[in-house]
Amino acid sequence: MERRRKDPEEALKCVICKHGETAPGEATVPVRRGSCTLVIEGVPAGVGDNCGEYYLGEAAAQRVARMADEAERSGTEVLVRRYAA
Repeated sequence: MERRRKDPEEALKCVICKHGETAPGEATVPVRRGSCTLVIEGVPAGVGDNCGEYYLGEAAAQRVARMADEAERSGTEVLVRRYAA
């Protein structure tokens, strides 16, 4: 039975480069929704030590999605935000 990762704190072998493992860190996440482009800085993530690919945990991914929904509803074309409250 395959074990599922619960959060980015757990080490994960990178699926992009196949060499590195992830470690807790922060990522800059770009999101495009319709005509809205949102860049969210400082998102907690597991970050690959070899290639820098990032993996979001469920809570962070849901919050990023909510932030993107809000930006799109507001009619914003380009927005850069910090993840922190």
